[in-house]
Amino acid sequence: MVSTANSTTASAVPQTAPLPGVRAPRGAIIAGVVAIVLIGLNLRAGITGAAALLHDLQAVLGYGALIAAVIPSIPTLCFAVAGAATSWLTRYLGLEKAILLSLVLLAAGLLLRGIPSTGMLLAGTVVGMSGLAICNVAMPSFIRVHFADRTSLMTALYTLSMTTGATAVAVLIVPVAQQLGSPSAGVGSIGFLALCACLGFLPIAVHAHRNAPAVKAGRVSPWPLLRTRTGQLITAGFTVQALIAYAVLSWFPYMLVTLGLTASESGVMFGLMQLVSVPAGMVLVAIGSRPRMRRTAFHLATVTMTLGVLAMLVLPVSWAPLTAVLLGFGLGIFPLVMVMISRSGRTTAETTALSTVAQSAGYLLATLGPFGMGLLHSATGSWTLPLLLLLAAALGQIAVGHLLTAQPGIQPAGTPADEVRP
Repeated sequence: MVSTANSTTASAVPQTAPLPGVRAPRGAIIAGVVAIVLIGLNLRAGITGAAALLHDLQAVLGYGALIAAVIPSIPTLCFAVAGAATSWLTRYLGLEKAILLSLVLLAAGLLLRGIPSTGMLLAGTVVGMSGLAICNVAMPSFIRVHFADRTSLMTALYTLSMTTGATAVAVLIVPVAQQLGSPSAGVGSIGFLALCACLGFLPIAVHAHRNAPAVKAGRVSPWPLLRTRTGQLITAGFTVQALIAYAVLSWFPYMLVTLGLTASESGVMFGLMQLVSVPAGMVLVAIGSRPRMRRTAFHLATVTMTLGVLAMLVLPVSWAPLTAVLLGFGLGIFPLVMVMISRSGRTTAETTALSTVAQSAGYLLATLGPFGMGLLHSATGSWTLPLLLLLAAALGQIAVGHLLTAQPGIQPAGTPADEVRP
C-alpha cells in the first residue's frame, strides 16, 4: 500500500529469522532498516507519479476514456492477483528472495512506462504493479521476521518512508516531466528509484540465501481465514481503506485539473495531501499502539477521511488545501491496519497468510474505487455522483473501524475462539 486458522503443515516456508532470544548483529539490523526505508520509498511512488501525470499522458498518447479509467485500476487488480501468489512464492524462493524478485519486477515495469506508447504504459504498469503487489504482502512478514520486538516502530518507519516517497514524487514529477519534455519520460524516471531499492536489498537476499537453515516451518493456507472472525474483520478493514485510498490517490490531481487548477498546482495539492499523511500515520500509530486507544485512532482517521470526501463534494476548488489536509490525515489509517496485520498470527507463516488474504481479497474489491470513479465521471461529465458513492464508502469505513476495534486487540488467527469450522 494469510493462511489456515489451525496452522496445518502442508508445505514449507523457509525461516530466515534469528532464533528467539538471539540478538541479530548490528550490521544486519542497520541493513534491515535501510532496506525498509528504500522499499517504503517505492511502494506508492509509481502510483502517485502516474496519477499526477494522467491528464498529460492522456493528452499526449491520445487514449480514450476507457483506458483512462483502466490505468488507475491496474494497481489494485495486480495487488489482488499477484498478491495472492505471494504465499506460494515465499515458500518456493524464501521471503527475502521473493522480495528481491518483486523489486526487480517493479523497477523493470516502471522503466518500461518511459516508452511513449499506450501499450508500453499499460504493460509497464502491469509488470511494475505485480512486483509492488508481492512486496506489499511480504513486507509485514519481513518486519515480523527481522524486527519481532519492534513491529510498531518498523511499520511506522516503513509507512513513513512510503508516504515520503509518494509525497516527493507527487510534487516533483510534473516539473521533472516538463524538464524531460515528455510525461512518459517523467513517469518512467521513477524506475531509477526502484533500482536503488533493488541494490539496497540485494545484500540481504544474498545473506538469507547463504544462511537459509535446513529446517522449514509449516505452511498456513490463506483462504480459510476468510471464515474466521480475525480474517473477516481485517480483510473488511483493509478493503474499505484501500478502495477509498486508491480512488483518492488515482483521481484527486486529475479532478483538480478538470475543476480549474493547473497541473503544477494540482501536483502541489497532491503532494500536500501525501505530506500530511506522514505525521498523521505516525500520530495514529502512536495512539493506536495502546489497546484502549485503538478505537480512538481508527475513529480519528475514518471521520477525518469522511470530512475530506465531503469537502471535495461541496467546497469550491479554491478550498483544495483544506480538502488535501483532511484527506491526507484520513490516509494515515494505512499504517494502523498494517500494524494489526503484522501483529496477527502466531508464526511468520500465519502472518504472511493473513496478509495475503486481506490484501488479495481487499484489493480485488477495492478496484471498484478508481475504476468506478473514472467510468462514472466519463458517463456523467461530473464528479458529483462518484463523490457521493465515495462518501458512502467513507461512512461505511467508520462502521468497519468500529467493529474492527470492538475488542482491545485482534486475536491471532488460529486461536481456539477463531478456528475455522467445517
